[in-house]
Amino acid sequence: MAGFNKVLLLGNLTRDPQLSYTPNQTAVVDFGVATNRKWTGQDGSQREDTCFVDCRAFGRTAENINKFFSKGKPIFLEGRLTFDSWTAQDGSKKSKLRVTVENFQFLPGTGGPGPGPGAGADPSEPGYDESGPPARGRANEPIPDSDIPF
Repeated sequence: MAGFNKVLLLGNLTRDPQLSYTPNQTAVVDFGVATNRKWTGQDGSQREDTCFVDCRAFGRTAENINKFFSKGKPIFLEGRLTFDSWTAQDGSKKSKLRVTVENFQFLPGTGGPGPGPGAGADPSEPGYDESGPPARGRANEPIPDSDIPF
């Protein structure tokens, strides 16, 4: 039987990322994300639910999350569920689900690595340009065939 394990989360970090390295020097970062859901109850009252998720990333992804994110910053991440189980010091069995991050995107307010879609452009960053893309003249002017690269 085929399986599919994919998680997409958009939320805020609940704590600063904690970077460590494996014995073979692979970066590992652990952090938490909180996601919120709002809905209207049957009685018409507004309700809100918060879900707290533990996350882990490896390699270059881990280093970038550690460098650019801190508690409270928004993040959009893609990953897979991983089941961790272990025996505690008192001999009891422990387990939990965690998201292993495979990809992430900067959101406005993260102070990411520079301008660009979803990069959290920061006016204090070198190369920041408030003017947006260069104007082509009139808004509905057709693009000449010579400007199309294919």
